[in-house]
Amino acid sequence: MDKNKVKFGLSNVHIAKMNIGEDGAVTYGTPFAIKGAVSLSLDAEGDSEPFYADNMKYYESYANNGYSGDLEVAKLPDQFFTEILGQKQDENGGMLENVNDTISPFAIMYQIEGDQTGTRFCYYNATVSRPSTEANTTEDTKTPNTDTLSITTSARTDTGDVRYKLPLTDENKSAYDAFFDAVPEPTGASV
Repeated sequence: MDKNKVKFGLSNVHIAKMNIGEDGAVTYGTPFAIKGAVSLSLDAEGDSEPFYADNMKYYESYANNGYSGDLEVAKLPDQFFTEILGQKQDENGGMLENVNDTISPFAIMYQIEGDQTGTRFCYYNATVSRPSTEANTTEDTKTPNTDTLSITTSARTDTGDVRYKLPLTDENKSAYDAFFDAVPEPTGASV
């Protein structure tokens, strides 16, 4: 049970490339860190559809279409450009973007602090567009430029899972500590 009264702070952003087998089974690569998280804003996607009968709202259905929003970081690592955006790094260390690059889906994991403990999150099926390029001249002060990614998440294609949330408790300390070692695969979920 989450004992936090408030939440603040963003850290430990990790990305793991999603692989979909010929049989539709989903596996993930080893998560890698995206250092320098500045902000993350994900809005829920999906609409409700009311059904009226007997002169009243008789039933309402809800669609869970995942989330969409932005992740802002200090600087994206080269591993993100090669593993997720499909770009190639040459022997000189240069990064080549090509019209035929294939962007891969991925899991995104992160931590939000609370007044008692941190809570860790995983979105299982995320996609991203290429980041914009921005540079500014240096004036009186040096203000860093950041990289912003537009992210869309949806359900995992094999299980329908969208998001996993794990607050730290005395009972789950080992799962919490290992959270960023591999994309979490929850077991024993109850309704």
